[in-house]
Amino acid sequence: MKKLVTILLLLFVGLQQSNAQKKIYVSDKFEEFSKDHKIIAILPFQTTLNLKAGQKKYSEAQLEKFEQEEGIAVQEALESYFLDRKRKKKLKINLQDTNNTNRILKKAGITDKNIDIYTPQELCNLLQVDAIISGSLMSRILLSKEVDTSFNLITFLKGKSDYGKIIIKLSDKHAGKLLWRYEKTINRKSGKNTYAIIAKMMRKATRKFPYEEKK
Repeated sequence: MKKLVTILLLLFVGLQQSNAQKKIYVSDKFEEFSKDHKIIAILPFQTTLNLKAGQKKYSEAQLEKFEQEEGIAVQEALESYFLDRKRKKKLKINLQDTNNTNRILKKAGITDKNIDIYTPQELCNLLQVDAIISGSLMSRILLSKEVDTSFNLITFLKGKSDYGKIIIKLSDKHAGKLLWRYEKTINRKSGKNTYAIIAKMMRKATRKFPYEEKK
């Protein structure tokens, strides 16, 4: 009986994990809006941290600093992933160096806290790029640090196996249209840190990422 219960639980876990929230949207007008795209910029991600119970209590200033660092970590991880694709000649566009992106944003007084009041057109014009990759991260742990990726049945049954959610968006300069969007729940199987999580996410989304070279 115990073996049967264990097998059923494992099957249930596998089904739940395979059905983990993952949504990809590609605009049916992507080719029309992106035909002249040559360079894109990756923005720091807007991050909301809700650190899990039992962790050290942090001040508001410390949490704000962590959120900025986590947002930059996602930005850098995406840059690393796309540069690797570019080296392998699997990406059709060029990337603006994220250090330059961040300097321009800082000079204009744009931060992770107020960036959402600017339109894609305004940000593209400021950065002098054809499109931007932006997004949000909601997490109850610091993903930029090493995280525990081992499976814990008790944690899963308590509904605490998910760490948060990440949304990645690609928007066009001219019409400000959303061209591509990827939403994914982050859990223990997603990866041990931000770089691993982004790499795994994007590998799975590669066939539906519009700038990928098609064989």
